[in-house]
This record gives sequence, structure tokens and C-alpha cells, in this order.
Amino acid sequence: MDLSPDKKIAGILVPLFALRRENDLGIGDLGALREFIDWAAEIGFKLVQLLPINEIGGDNSPYNAISAMAIEPTTLHFRPGSPDDLTREDFEVALANADVAKLHGGTVNYRHVKKIKRELLEKAFANFWQSATSDRKASFQRFCTRESGWLQAYALFRALMEEHNESEAWDQWAPEHQSVESARQWLYELPPDRQSIFTRRQDFFSSRHGAHGRHSIWRKLLQRRRVRPAK
Repeated sequence: MDLSPDKKIAGILVPLFALRRENDLGIGDLGALREFIDWAAEIGFKLVQLLPINEIGGDNSPYNAISAMAIEPTTLHFRPGSPDDLTREDFEVALANADVAKLHGGTVNYRHVKKIKRELLEKAFANFWQSATSDRKASFQRFCTRESGWLQAYALFRALMEEHNESEAWDQWAPEHQSVESARQWLYELPPDRQSIFTRRQDFFSSRHGAHGRHSIWRKLLQRRRVRPAK
């Protein structure tokens, strides 16, 4: 889109978490954003702008992200088949274990939202790892290689957060985890079985930005009929 002072256009700014729908999972997500883009285009808006959608930390603030690149996983849209490896059975089991009424009513309850969406992501990843074709796994590895400039350090950081009860305060972690170099040496020296488990967790955090991650999501959104990115 070419912007010029001589050609005025109108747009709308919205926080993604606020785009709520009747049967959402407690927070605005990318499914709602698709509908919002169509609505904005139909009434004549040319731009849709969002507040930051990078992955948030424990304070749930979009302005205090833990990554400059990683998308906030609670904004992903979940339903059977979305992502591809999420089965209807897994989806229904996760919802049956959740307090759906709390998810649908009132403001965003981040503790409940994060719990259920994390469970859905875990189930989808487990299914992918067990059942994906060699071509799909190879595609995932190509993605990891292509995005290694940020993804490797991010996945290591997120797996280390798990080691420290989801705390992003790295300066309060165990000394061997407080730098990339020492953390990688620590991982190298782990027993093989423990190393394998930790590496699988890194793969999980990488997978959140693969087939259903930030690149493919935004490419699909930008294919909406009338709304295009500003240059």
C-alpha cells in the first residue's frame, strides 16, 4: 500500500486479545482477527493495526515481551484440525477439563487461558512427533534451520524457563543457565536421557512458530481480499 499525505485513508487500532467471540477460549485470537479484517474492509477501512503480539511474560503485558520475534501462543486459534495435528478428541478432552464458563465471561483470565492453550499445543505437538510424515518433519527441520538466527536461542531460553518454574528472570536462574554459552555446556554435559528430554522441549517451543506459527499465520491473514500490509 502506497501512503501519501495527498491520499487520506482510515484505519482502526485494536488489541488482539480484545477481539472476543461467543465461543472463544477466553481471549481474542487469530480466528477473530480474520473476521475483523473482513469487517474492516467491508465498511471501508484500509488498515488494521494491532498492539504488540509478541510472547508475554508473567505480568501479561504486551509491552513487556520475552521475545522480539516469537508470537504470543494464547493468540493462536484452536479448533479440531487447527493446528493440523490437533484431533477432535484431544480438543474435547482439553475443554472438558477446563472451566469453560470462566473462559467465556468477563476479562481475560490469563492463568486459565494459558493453561488450556498450552495443553492444546502440547497435544498437537505430541501427535505431530508420533504421526507426522517424513516430509512434514523435514519441512519442520527446514523451518528451524531457516529461522535459526533467532529460533535456537529462543527455544533454549523457553526450555530453561521451564527449568525455573516459568520465570523469565534469567538473572535469578542457576548460574550455569545465565548465559547462552554456559547453558549449552550444561546441556552438553547432561546424561543422554535427560538431554533428549530437554532437546524435545526445545523442539516443542520451536514448533509453535512452525506450521501454525507466526510466518504462515500472517501470510494467510495478508491474503484476505481487501486488506493489505502498509509498506
